[in-house]
Amino acid sequence: MTSNRDEFAAQNVFGLGAPNDAYAQYFIGQSYLNPLTPPDEDPLFMVNVTFEPGCRNSWHIHHATRGGGQIIVCTAGSGWCQIEGEEPVSLEPGSVAVFPANVKHWHGAKKAPGSPT
Repeated sequence: MTSNRDEFAAQNVFGLGAPNDAYAQYFIGQSYLNPLTPPDEDPLFMVNVTFEPGCRNSWHIHHATRGGGQIIVCTAGSGWCQIEGEEPVSLEPGSVAVFPANVKHWHGAKKAPGSPT
């Protein structure tokens, strides 16, 4: 384990979670899911998703006629997010990104320092 990975694990207050095998087809790279609320007991399902360096999800839309959308809170590491037609936005711990319902977007982790572009 590299020191960067150790530093990230120390910052990741919600923990790594389990490999995101159920949704792997929608990701480039490895991600992990750690549910923070029970999915069937609470109207607001919250999950900590951890992305390995360079991992991102595919362009996607959270469809809803009422409510919906997605809120990303960067708690550790750094990443990118982008709404279709807009410039990518850098994410650092403490960053919050809001994606309204029915808006195409993606998000993911930045590559590890020293990685090829």
